[in-house]
This record gives sequence, C-alpha cells and structure tokens, in this order.
Amino acid sequence: MNHGGNIYQFARRLDCLPEQVLDFSANINPKQAVDLNCLQQVQLTPYADPDYGLLKQAIAQRYPVPAGVDIELFNGASAAIFALLRSLQPKDLVLYTPLYGEYAHIAGELGCNVHNINRFAQLTADIPKHSTVIFVNPSTPDGQLYDLQDLLAKWRAADCTIIIDESFLDFCKIDSVTGHIAHYDKLYVIKSLSKFYGCAGIRIGFILAATAAIKELHRFEPAWKLSSLDIAYMQQALANTAFIEQTRQQTAHLRDLLHQALQESGLFDKIYPGQANFLLSRLANGGDGYRLQAFVEPSRILIRVCDNFEDLDKSHVRFAVKDEQAIARLARSLKEIRL
Repeated sequence: MNHGGNIYQFARRLDCLPEQVLDFSANINPKQAVDLNCLQQVQLTPYADPDYGLLKQAIAQRYPVPAGVDIELFNGASAAIFALLRSLQPKDLVLYTPLYGEYAHIAGELGCNVHNINRFAQLTADIPKHSTVIFVNPSTPDGQLYDLQDLLAKWRAADCTIIIDESFLDFCKIDSVTGHIAHYDKLYVIKSLSKFYGCAGIRIGFILAATAAIKELHRFEPAWKLSSLDIAYMQQALANTAFIEQTRQQTAHLRDLLHQALQESGLFDKIYPGQANFLLSRLANGGDGYRLQAFVEPSRILIRVCDNFEDLDKSHVRFAVKDEQAIARLARSLKEIRL
C-alpha cells in the first residue's frame, strides 16, 4: 500500500461507507480547486486531443517551462515513474531513502544495481559515477524540504542522470529545479497534480525534461492516456490561481494543528518537521504502529504505518493533513490511548 491504506477494504471491515472513514493515510489536499459541475459540458463523443495541447498550455502557465524543456503527460505520477525508468534502463540506481516504494519495485523488475543512501544519516555519501539518482523533494514520508544546489552539483560532477520527484513541492514556497534542465539535459522532474489539487481520482502526472529527452520518452507512450474528463477538470483546476496561496496558508495552519494534536497525545517521542501536507511521527519506546491503528479503528480512523519504507520501522507513523474537524477527532481518539 504505497499510497496509504485501502480505504474500501477498511470500510468493509468496519461495515461503514468509505466516506465515513477519516483517512489520515493518504496525503491528498482536503480542499479542491473546482467543483465537479465543471465537467457537465464535456463532450464525450470525440476522442480527446492526443497531444493534450490545451492542458499543456495550462500546465506551462502554472509552472515555469524554460526554453528547450518539454512536457510528457501520464495517467498519474506513478505511471510517469514506471515509464521513465523503463525508458532509461539504468544499470546503477541511487535511491535517497526513505522514499516511494514504486522506485524500489521497478528497480527490481529492471534488474538495476540499487544503492540506497539514508538521507537522515548519509546525505553527502559518495555515489557511483554515471549512475541514475532519484531524490524526492519535499521528501516522503517525512516531508523535509531540501536545498538541492550542492547535491545537484555533486551529481552533475559524477555525470549522473538525475530524477527529482516534486510531487509535493506545490505545498511549499520554493522554486522547482526545472530551470537547471537548460544547463543539464540529463535532469528529469516528475510532478503530480492529484495531491495538491485534492483529486486523487483524476490521474494526471507529468515529466519535465529536455525536448530531445521527452521525444525519446514519448516514442514508447500510447495515445490517449488521459480521458476528456481528466483533461477538462485539470484545466479548470490549474486556472484557479488563487487556490495556490489559499492552499499553502491552509496547509500550514492545519499542519500546525496536527502537530499539536500529535504532541499533546504524549504517544510520540519524535515528530519530524515536515513542510508538505503530512507529518511523520515516531512512537515512544519502540511502540507499534499497528497497535495504534487498532486503537483508533473504532473511531473509523485510518493511519499509515511506515515499516515498508527503507530505514523506517513499525514505530514510524505518518498522518496526512486533514480539515480541522478531522484533526480534532483524531486528537480526541489519541488522548484516550495508553500504549
């Protein structure tokens, strides 16, 4: 379960509806940029534009796309990850852990030599020359935001292919590394739209890279990866520019409330200082996250135990930022627990 728990399976076990579950396991913005009513006028008879011209224009207006850089769209960021690694076929793959399980999974499928570097303890460790490097910023599941200037220079000096996953960067007031592509054509930037725009069911992610690199990647891609409904919804969402600052302010406020709830529970000996829309915490005295899940289950609360992340164990639990009512309910449930 790389993207949180299975809310449908959880609801069936509790004999409730999925919408009655407080899902703290999935890091999705609790607010949405546009209402679904915007899809009522979408024409479903013709095929969607296979070049996604209008959507790419909307993306380029929302995100800086320097000269010499192009976009390839995918049915979600996970699909982008798989397609890119299959295309690159890296021999040596450097993963700065902990990070998404998809990366290690596809590396195993491709037979890569995987080199794990623990970000917490060995951030500046040496790497193999000519390797492919993957770094998630802000990181997951801890949400730390990194200044990558020194690392980018280090990776370039080693002639690495660089993949930066910026799926959660929209929650932060910091520039993308996309501008570096103009000076280094072995840099790829992966972005997700579902997390920030609160629409996990609208599967759109994309890769920014040098035009020649995108053309090579596009050769192996099918036509019509996105539906007309996906495209129409996301064009409307991207056009709501006021939503950007509103979401950043809202997330910072709600993240503070979540931090307070976790701290006041007395259950955790560490709460990681994240800058995204989730917080990673560590249960005190080597506590068991699955026991914690069992305690909060009667309150229909689903959390994310992080023992399947490299360098973490079952004492590490991640909580997504939700609305004030959900956080208050979580706080009440946690205060009743004595592990």
